[in-house]
Formats: sequence, C-alpha cells, structure tokens
Amino acid sequence: MAVSVAIESPLQDEVKELVEALDAYLIPLAPAEFHFGLDIEEMTRADTTVFVARNDSGEAVGLGALKDVGDDAGARTGEVKRMFTVPAARGQRIGSVLLEAICDRARTLGIGRLVLETGIGEGLAAAVRLYENHGFTECGAVLDYPDSGYSRFFEKKLSA
Repeated sequence: MAVSVAIESPLQDEVKELVEALDAYLIPLAPAEFHFGLDIEEMTRADTTVFVARNDSGEAVGLGALKDVGDDAGARTGEVKRMFTVPAARGQRIGSVLLEAICDRARTLGIGRLVLETGIGEGLAAAVRLYENHGFTECGAVLDYPDSGYSRFFEKKLSA
C-alpha cells in the first residue's frame, strides 16, 4: 500500500475517528489516571503538529503528533504523541513513515531530543519495537509523567 503523510488539522472527522479508535484501544491497557493522550483541543495548539497518513485512496490510516515542549534536561525537547495505525493497515510500515516525518519536523524546528511515554504489556509491544527500530532508547521518567508500573519512557537524540 502506498502511503503519504502530511501535516493536517486534527479537527477533521477522520482524525477525530482515529483519536477515538486509539483511545478505545488503550482504555483496557491501563487505569484511566495513566492515560496521557492529547485530546483534539490540545492537538490544535500551536506547540503541536499533527501528522496524518493516508493510503492511495485518500483514507486516513494512521496518526502521529509532535509536541514541542521547550527546554528539558538541557535540550530543546519534543514529545511524540498519539501514534496509531488502523488495525487493517498494520504491518505496512505506516508507523515508520509517521515517525520519520515526526523526526524530520523536529529537526526542522531545532528540537535536539525526542521523548515519549508508552504503556507496558503485549498490547504495546509493536509500538515499543517501532520506537527501538528508530533509535529510541529506554530511559527514566520524562517531563512530568509519574514513574509508575504502567509506563515506559524512551528518548532519542536528534542530529541537525
């Protein structure tokens, strides 16, 4: 499947549906207080860039976001948020294309470090593999996330 990725508004119905599908997938994986996804309103803020992957028919099949969090740990930092691929399109490298677009945008913005929080368990094993395959390494708790048994944290240093 050919896929294209572009920066798009999160206010589109298709994007809202992707966010709802991601939230539905995550709900059973951790207690509600350990769900840290951005809602649609937060995704519209100037510090957040939303990427949508579309198949060759123009259907939205994946989502990812970059949040510029400013300086953290001595470097301008961005956070990878809301990564999701629809189940029917999984295994087709859509997550990789989205993550590459996020990394490229972060470099363009002068961000030197990317971080992310993800859950634990088999339900998120593919996400962890994706991040590790793209040079993210596990680290301690980042930003203001609690260090709990429900989260794993990753970081990646970016070169110019």
